[in-house]
Amino acid sequence: MIPLSVLDLCPIVQGGDAARSFRNSLALARHAEQLGFRRYWLAEHHGMPGIASAATAVLMAHVAAGTQTIRIGAGGIMLPNHAPMVIAEQFGTLAALHPGRIDLGLGRAPGSDPATARALRRHLDTDAERFPDDVVELMDLLSDQPRSPVRAVPGQGARVPVWILGSSLFGAQLAALLGLPFAFASHFAPQMMLQAVALYRQHFRPSAQQDKPHVMLGFNVFAATSDEQAEWLASSMQQSFVNLRSGRPGPLPPPVAGYRQRLDGPLGAMLESVLAHSAIGSPATVLARMQAFVDLTQADELMITSQIFDHTARLASYGIVAGLQGQLKAASASQHRSLAA
Repeated sequence: MIPLSVLDLCPIVQGGDAARSFRNSLALARHAEQLGFRRYWLAEHHGMPGIASAATAVLMAHVAAGTQTIRIGAGGIMLPNHAPMVIAEQFGTLAALHPGRIDLGLGRAPGSDPATARALRRHLDTDAERFPDDVVELMDLLSDQPRSPVRAVPGQGARVPVWILGSSLFGAQLAALLGLPFAFASHFAPQMMLQAVALYRQHFRPSAQQDKPHVMLGFNVFAATSDEQAEWLASSMQQSFVNLRSGRPGPLPPPVAGYRQRLDGPLGAMLESVLAHSAIGSPATVLARMQAFVDLTQADELMITSQIFDHTARLASYGIVAGLQGQLKAASASQHRSLAA
């Protein structure tokens, strides 16, 4: 049975605020825990009117304190925005508070526009170029016996599992070189997914953390009792993505009937491309799309994201997905090898 996890962008809905988003995120994490999802991850974004998870480690602490068993992680921390020492201390603290439950996914994108990125760490170009060195430095600070003369307290010896996030070949190469699990952003940037997964598996080097490659792929799901209802629910995220790519980011809007059918031209083509890996529909439709995606990618784990305006409908969508998990056929080791060949 292929493991399923949750990616929460902590959406701020139209007419709502961050406080409401935080309440909903905790409710979603508790719901996911009861349903048997493996992980619940939050993503770092800045200056986004529709995303409330900017202070990712702070929000992780809130969610971890309100749950008991589900793994809580960052999907991810955008390391060019931070000094590795600061992240080591933050995640060392989280690991001390919630032993064995914290994941640390690392990305090199700023998660913001250039002006906001400069406000975060001031040296956008050079900081992004330092990403591989910063990852190695951070892993050293979290190790039992750091080579660095400085010590992260808490942090040293925390052994927080580190993941590399990516939407290109760069992240795949780095994850393979360092022997780390790899999470690909196929839920919004699928163009290089298959090539990146094959490259990662082919060049993976076992490490102290990971003895074999592990691929987790982002996947959009909008599940409801009927295909028509699910299409209606999905229109909120579709509107939000079009608004973002058009330079008009805002809160997550309410659903609109027939939105996708009315969207043509370049914007329609863009939406079709970036959201290619999505399952929108009834339980039967969703299962078929999820199975096709697993068959195509041989993913070791799926991270489900559902940007749905209505909180109750969002919980119901994840409930439908959880009910389908037992019917998903996971990839075999031989299939992994054939994909990497």
